[in-house]
Amino acid sequence: MKKSYEIIRGLREDKDLRQRDIAEIIGTTQQHYSRCEQGECDLQTRAIIKLADFYNVSTDYLLGRTECQQGIEALNQSLVGTYTTGRLLTEILSLNNIGRCAVVEYIGLQKLKEKIHKTRE
Repeated sequence: MKKSYEIIRGLREDKDLRQRDIAEIIGTTQQHYSRCEQGECDLQTRAIIKLADFYNVSTDYLLGRTECQQGIEALNQSLVGTYTTGRLLTEILSLNNIGRCAVVEYIGLQKLKEKIHKTRE
């Protein structure tokens, strides 16, 4: 997984923002924020929360603890009817490795099917 300083730099660059812009958002100097992006120092908790809100990602994602950018709201999101993302994840995790591989393979096939369908339209 990526380091937190790589993640915050990547998010900023993806939005074509300057370090000064982000420093203003989190209430610090550009120099301090630059050191954070270089991995020389850590952001304070309040700054991490502000960045998570600004980029609409989870704090765990910013900290490099997960590859999932979405926060808790995504787990409660309805997929079909009352079937939530969290319920789907729980059920996938309850499968053995063969079952999990089958789910991942099916998702890949479904994405390919949708891609082919879009090119025919």
